[in-house]
Amino acid sequence: MIEFDVEASEAGMRLDVALVRRVPGMSRARARTMVEAGEVHVNGRRPRKGARLALADRVALARAPESGEFAARPDADTPLTWAFEDEWLVAVDKPAGMPSHPLRPSELGTVANALVARFPEMAAVGYHLREPGILHRLDTDTSGLMLAARDEATFEALRTALRAGRIDKRYVALVEGRLGETRTIETPIAPHPRDPRRVVTGDDVEGGRPARTVVVSLEAWGACTRVEVSASTATRHQVRAHLASLGHPLVGDTLYGASAWPGLSRHFLHASQIAFEHPRLGHEVTLQSALPVELAAVLDRAR
Repeated sequence: MIEFDVEASEAGMRLDVALVRRVPGMSRARARTMVEAGEVHVNGRRPRKGARLALADRVALARAPESGEFAARPDADTPLTWAFEDEWLVAVDKPAGMPSHPLRPSELGTVANALVARFPEMAAVGYHLREPGILHRLDTDTSGLMLAARDEATFEALRTALRAGRIDKRYVALVEGRLGETRTIETPIAPHPRDPRRVVTGDDVEGGRPARTVVVSLEAWGACTRVEVSASTATRHQVRAHLASLGHPLVGDTLYGASAWPGLSRHFLHASQIAFEHPRLGHEVTLQSALPVELAAVLDRAR
């Protein structure tokens, strides 16, 4: 049994946020799971979903969180380009080859390590301790813009906007074959049953999560098409799997059936733009990232 009394600084705070703050090894995802399972009580009663705490409330947990969760270690030596920064949120321009977050407690060199080094207050913000403040991830070999929050209220506002489709995320991609018209793909996505590196997509996949991807053809040559992709959801490998399901995988994406491309050591996908309403100031924010040099060179050769 773990118990604590709510302090003045925690009055009005969401229960799951307070649990992350007060219980070692607790993540947001684990806190929500424990609350939903009835393993957390406030003043001797099971709280409702999204409950907020009052001064001197007594919080009790039936057990400590299971081991396995870990926090991203600060790493100020991780080189990262900051595309936007204010007192509430930041955006980074991630290079290809850099993971979004660590997979092991000792791992350094990820976006998460750089974030928590520059903004220590982000350590308890977000979905998991290893993803401090990160609203949406990018695959290791996908470059471009990622958005993160510096405080819990901003994170919750951005998370709500993302789930409602109010954050416009756009990508520049090069796909195999000629894709001559705008396509909208709305098939669910689920983990691959045998290959943990991949996902599967289809209307009948077991455990599938809803996902919507809009693909607009910009210019085509004999072997490939440059497209702009919009993805309002944030499902793992969404753009890669949806494009492959059309028979037009990303150039260089051998994991999803594409051929290797000379001079390209990764798939051709770049998160080029994010547009959203600032959750604290109310004005529209549009951030853009230029195509990396190695992708621009591939386009020149394709043309």
